[in-house]
Amino acid sequence: MDTGGSSYLKAMARCPIQRSFLPRDTSKENLDRFIPNRSAMDFDFAYWQLMERPPNLNDDQQATKKVSSPSREAYKKRLAEAMNLNRTRILSFRNRPQTPTPPVATQTLPVGIYQQQQRKPPRHIPKTFERMLDVHDLADDFYLNLLDWGTDNVLAIALYHTVYLWDASKGSTTELVTVDEDTGPVTSINWAADGRYLAVGLNSSQVQIWDCADCRRLRTLECGHASRVGSLAWNDLILTTGGMDGKIINNDVRVRSHVVNTYRGHTLQVCGLKWSGSGQHLASGGNDNVVNIWDRSTSTQRLHRLVEHTSAVKALAWCPFQTNLLATGGGEGDGSIKFWNTRTGACLNTVETGSQVSSLLWSNKERELLSSHGFTQNQLTLWKYPSMVKMAELNGHTSRVLYTALSPNGCTVASAAADERLMFWNVFGDPENAKKAAPKLPEPFSHVNRIR
Repeated sequence: MDTGGSSYLKAMARCPIQRSFLPRDTSKENLDRFIPNRSAMDFDFAYWQLMERPPNLNDDQQATKKVSSPSREAYKKRLAEAMNLNRTRILSFRNRPQTPTPPVATQTLPVGIYQQQQRKPPRHIPKTFERMLDVHDLADDFYLNLLDWGTDNVLAIALYHTVYLWDASKGSTTELVTVDEDTGPVTSINWAADGRYLAVGLNSSQVQIWDCADCRRLRTLECGHASRVGSLAWNDLILTTGGMDGKIINNDVRVRSHVVNTYRGHTLQVCGLKWSGSGQHLASGGNDNVVNIWDRSTSTQRLHRLVEHTSAVKALAWCPFQTNLLATGGGEGDGSIKFWNTRTGACLNTVETGSQVSSLLWSNKERELLSSHGFTQNQLTLWKYPSMVKMAELNGHTSRVLYTALSPNGCTVASAAADERLMFWNVFGDPENAKKAAPKLPEPFSHVNRIR
């Protein structure tokens, strides 16, 4: 046994400080062990532990007599911060602290510092109509479209062979046109976006364009339908017509050869047409229970064919706050409202109403949808979207509601029913400028008790 090596180790144990003055072997076989942080080591205490500690002290007694030094205190502090030992408990279960009530804002403080968001109070929805008028000779035909409200605040209604205009701003009524027996009756009307030009579809398959500011007919379109034109829809200067023959024709009213293209996707009459807000997509509903989505840029190729309804589809409404959302309503025997993603063609939701759905109107202010119905209750129903909770039911008609139209301010809804009554409802609240307007507008048809 090598006694020289053991005597060297014993000598180094007796005199540890001298070790730092001895030459070191720098070979890889005799490297010192790695100490991560020598600045935190207390060499004075280690020397005292080895050389000067009384032999009769146990660990508990030794803990009470440890020598304190600045380096040791720094080491303790850094260790406590690293190990998160400054807290008495890492996890503690306590009651939720009470949220302090913000102080009430006063006039001396800037406006809005302590303003707290409050829940919007429920809007009052009148359950009765504001005014009712008799409209004799209104056709009781689910497949026609005989009521429309233009952006110039003029309401147009077709009563058999005659089209009447009511100017809501002036409270005046005008007879626009009475068509001949050979071409009539009037089967559809629709305002252009500017509120000046009115398209009038006839039973003879013709379509007339009228300048309502001058009360003169601009032109008559021979669209190419084989029978009556039951639905119309403007898209800028393109007038789309839907016929009883199932054809849909786009007409450019600026040129002599006005027929642009023809959509063929329905086997029975077309009873509903609606262009999207962007003017890119057209929704068509027919008596064949089919809803078709057409893209203006793809000529005559349809995007989707939706066949979920089990009855005729006349009610069509594009959502104003979600461009690819379309609401459709089924006729008698269906009675459902369906919501579609027109980008994918998927049916998002179905709501059973229990009665014929004749029209749908979206609110321009809130996420609400109004539906008009036929048998058996003949009511208007206001829904909250997307929950589809009933907000109100408006009853007043004694026969099925056939046509509805929304005022330009987005508040008043006009409904015409088979009971030959025209009713005005304040459904979507008061107009925003009602308080600012000094003169009060006259009530609808205040000077007459009936139209015609």
